[in-house]
Amino acid sequence: MAERTASASMGRGDTLLFLTDDHLRRGIEAMFFAYRGFTADPDRILAEQGYGRAHHRAVHFINRSPGTTVNNLLSILGVTKQSLNRVLRTLVEDGLVEARVGTRDKRERHLFLTGDGEVLERALSEAQRNRMRSAFRNAGPDAVAGFRAVLEEMMDPDMRRHYLDGVDHNQ
Repeated sequence: MAERTASASMGRGDTLLFLTDDHLRRGIEAMFFAYRGFTADPDRILAEQGYGRAHHRAVHFINRSPGTTVNNLLSILGVTKQSLNRVLRTLVEDGLVEARVGTRDKRERHLFLTGDGEVLERALSEAQRNRMRSAFRNAGPDAVAGFRAVLEEMMDPDMRRHYLDGVDHNQ
C-alpha cells in the first residue's frame, strides 16, 4: 500500500515537473475565459439595475457575513475606501444594504442586506451556482477537488485566511 501511494505521488510530481510555458499559458487563458463565463450571467442581472461587479462583490460578502464592518469589507475586497464608499452609498440609497452604527464603537458601520438586497444576492449567486454545479458535475469529483486545491494555492495568504474563515470544512 505504501509503495503504491509513493509511486502515485511520485508520478504526480514527475508530471508537474513538465509544466511548460505553453501549459501555463493555456491555464491562464482558461482562467480568463472561465471567469468571463462565470461573471456573464450576474453581469446581465447587475446591468439591468445599473450596477457592476463591485456591487456584486460587496453584496456577496455582506451576505456571507451579516454585520461585517466597512473596514473588514475594505480588507476583503482590497479596494480604496473612496471606491467602496461609492458602491455602498448606491446600495444604501437603493435600499439594498443597511448600515448600522456600532454598539461598542460608534465610528464603526455594520453592514446588512435588506430584504431587497437578499433577493438580488440570491439571483446573482444562483446564476453562478448553476454554472459551477454544471461544470463540477461534468468534470467529476476528482477534478473538483483538484480545482479547489489549485485555487487555494493561488490565493495570497491573507486572502486564504478570509476564504477559509467562511468555508464549511465538511464539504
